[in-house]
Amino acid sequence: MMQNRIKTVGAILLAGSFFLATNSIAAEAYDEETYGPEAPIAWDKPTKVTFSHKVHTMDSGLACDSCHDELFTMESGAILATGTMTMAAMAEGKSCGSCHDGNTAFASNTKCASCHMDVKELTPEDPIVWTKPVKAVIFYHKAHIEDFGLDCAACHEGTFAMETGSAIKAGDFTMQSLYDGKYCGTCHDGSTAFDSDTRCNSCHIGVKGYNRMMGNDGVHGKSPQETKAGH
Repeated sequence: MMQNRIKTVGAILLAGSFFLATNSIAAEAYDEETYGPEAPIAWDKPTKVTFSHKVHTMDSGLACDSCHDELFTMESGAILATGTMTMAAMAEGKSCGSCHDGNTAFASNTKCASCHMDVKELTPEDPIVWTKPVKAVIFYHKAHIEDFGLDCAACHEGTFAMETGSAIKAGDFTMQSLYDGKYCGTCHDGSTAFDSDTRCNSCHIGVKGYNRMMGNDGVHGKSPQETKAGH
């Protein structure tokens, strides 16, 4: 019995030594002159974002000149002065968007947590308001992220494209689609969350609710010119 215990302890120690040795070799294998700085680069502006050279060079096989100096000047903080370190610029193929286009690499408007250290700061405080196909429907990110613990990927990895108006452009943002398990109906199925054919006024605020939200309460009875001026 004692011999078995000794053998077991010995095996554990041997495995541990091998693990440490392997990690040590891996750590020594990283060459900053070849692969770039080992420590992640972190930006605080315009939001908290991190970037790993290792993931892009050593792991993905890119060379330094794949990004420097055409996309990124090899100078600390230089990218912030260019105005291309924004999601809008990336969508146009600038900076990170040069590769993160959904083809060469995952699109810049997906997998948010890969770069953003605090995705909650990206959450819009104001509601999203749809006026088509009916007026009006609202959606609050806060209730879904902070109150229910969902992350960006819960909805923006297939359910909703992270693009303003994309659901409307698709042409099928209807209650029937929700009943079929699309869009909000992916979760609002009566099991994961309340069914999409219940609690209607949780989302549907109607014309009157929309007018109150837009500060146009009491527009009924006014002349067309007055109503137009209020919008």
